[in-house]
Amino acid sequence: MPTRPLSSRASRTARQLGEYLTTFRRLQGLTAEQVADRAGITRTTLRKLEHGDATVGLDVFLEVCRVLGVLNFVLDGMNPYETALGQSLAERNLPKRVRR
Repeated sequence: MPTRPLSSRASRTARQLGEYLTTFRRLQGLTAEQVADRAGITRTTLRKLEHGDATVGLDVFLEVCRVLGVLNFVLDGMNPYETALGQSLAERNLPKRVRR
């Protein structure tokens, strides 16, 4: 199935996410085989994810994050009300005062 090419920024981000997952795995003393088994994927798929292959599905990314115990960090990092950008947009788009 052909995929559209990623921007260079998105490609770098995919590689960085893969490196972070690899680091979390190693810090916990887990082998690639252990993580893959617990996530219900093959070692080859985990290797692709850890090397920044963006064709790996979101479901795989989320399961690996769950296995590594970082799923809540991913979720919290995307919370618009917990980020500077989200807070700025909320302040700009919400009414300044309410008339009664």
